Amino acid sequence: MSSESYTSIWDISVTDINGTAYPKLGEKFGTDKPKLSIVVNVASECGLTESNYSQLTEIQKKYKDQGFEVLAFPCNQFGAQEPGSNSQIFEFVCTKYSANFHLFDKIDVNGENTHELYQYLKSKGGLDQVTWNFGKFLIDQQGNFLEYADPEVEPNELIPKIEKYLSN
Repeated sequence: MSSESYTSIWDISVTDINGTAYPKLGEKFGTDKPKLSIVVNVASECGLTESNYSQLTEIQKKYKDQGFEVLAFPCNQFGAQEPGSNSQIFEFVCTKYSANFHLFDKIDVNGENTHELYQYLKSKGGLDQVTWNFGKFLIDQQGNFLEYADPEVEPNELIPKIEKYLSN
């Protein structure tokens, strides 16, 4: 299926970091889809890892009860900074950062093998490429693209936008 045929991210097939396949991402949440999500490509050995993982964990904790979720997709396309297996990534993120957000299977976000989720997100955001680790897509409850934040934007800088979208 091409990215143009999806009506939202909830229709796209994904696999979580533990190998559980979801024919549609929305099935992971059932009828209680997050009011707001950040979809982010992550890497364990990037210079941005410490601040992003720490801040994403805190933001998830602070806003989860208001319907907020972080959906993290490991990617090894930028400087080979996510070389580990899914189990190694899971261990690292959960042990070092006590991550409390959703981790998915390692994927490609650019190039010939770009995952359909990122094909969809980039097409909706008008992006040709994700430029580095920790690009952040804000997504509404219907699974629609709201906006994109470059990797240089710290997650905490998105808090005013998160609060705005959650209050709508």
